[in-house]
Amino acid sequence: MGTARTTKGPRGPRRCYRRGVAEGLASQLPPFPPPLRTDGSNAFARHSMQVRIPAIAREVVARNPGFSQTIKDDVERLAVGIEGDQPLPAPRPPALDLPGWVRAHGEHAGETWLSTQWFHAEFAFYRELGRRCRFWEMGVDPFEPAKQEELASDRLWERLELALARRGSRDERLVGLLDDSLWANRVDLSYAVAAARARADEDLIADDRDAATRWLARPGARVHIVVDNTGTELALDLALVDAILEDAGASVAVHLKMEPVFVSDAMPRDLWMLVERMQARGADARRLADRLRAAAEAGRLALVPDPFWSSPRFLFDAPPHVASALEGATIAVFKGDANYRRIVGDALWPPTDPFARACAYLRAPIVALRTMKSDPVLGLAAGIPERLDAEDARWRVDGRRGVIQAFVPAAR
Repeated sequence: MGTARTTKGPRGPRRCYRRGVAEGLASQLPPFPPPLRTDGSNAFARHSMQVRIPAIAREVVARNPGFSQTIKDDVERLAVGIEGDQPLPAPRPPALDLPGWVRAHGEHAGETWLSTQWFHAEFAFYRELGRRCRFWEMGVDPFEPAKQEELASDRLWERLELALARRGSRDERLVGLLDDSLWANRVDLSYAVAAARARADEDLIADDRDAATRWLARPGARVHIVVDNTGTELALDLALVDAILEDAGASVAVHLKMEPVFVSDAMPRDLWMLVERMQARGADARRLADRLRAAAEAGRLALVPDPFWSSPRFLFDAPPHVASALEGATIAVFKGDANYRRIVGDALWPPTDPFARACAYLRAPIVALRTMKSDPVLGLAAGIPERLDAEDARWRVDGRRGVIQAFVPAAR
């Protein structure tokens, strides 16, 4: 997998490729459109940053009555600062990823919350929120109450039970479990409008399940899954992992966040808390938990937390150790909207451009499973964007539609 970065020049973003990209590959890559910004040029990015993000900060205070007044005041100042379009705060310790954030902040020197790259601003907010809630010093997850509520929900256990009850050949079950995993992505605790939606066949507007299954089902497959939300989505992801591991030669690496972001994004402790709940639940859920623990102890299931997944860098700018790990995969599964944005540079591509156009830097097969909660999208069949534009002005952002999109490099 090659690396690249978008920097801001006097006339806007420009493309420059970093070491790790072969010259021949770099010359074949198309220029990426500029990333979305919070300055009003994209209405949803502006609304998310100006309205949704401060509301998330205030909800953290409301749902954590035990926070000290100092923490509550710090979080309120953060919300007010965003609403007032104050300058992006300089990264401060403690954190594992401070050097990377200092470099990223330097690329946006002088910019404000409501006049910067949306991708950068969102991750900067969550990093700053965790710091103000003392995550690194005291291990306080500001979203713990929301996560616990989700673990106790009937929705999670009902959907997991249905997934584990799937019958048929392994390939048939993998196809069905990809579908389960996709629609579970609606259960995003940072975006309740999506979580409340019911599944409908017409909502799947790009479907590469069969192509993805051919790679997931390969004997001895080395599968990497970049997960998104804990709770219902992670439970369905783990059902998919379990089916992959039915092949005794297969292995799965699960990539997770190292700090709380986007309310419900999964960290290692969230995964093991979910597994503990599965064991306490009994029946099929307990048996799934036992198989997952056995696979972890045998080294066939690995958890791979990394600061990169909480950083504002796009996938083409992944650090060498992350890029190398993904390049060695039989296939990498990317879950959720933010990971889709990370793949495609959080840019507004023509929606009928091939998905491969934004993935040309990748050197291993991938499949992206994402319910749409932002504007970037590629790979749609001709006529679909026009029809949806006419039917529903918010089809790109309301979490109703979903895509399962695969990319396989020519060398594979």
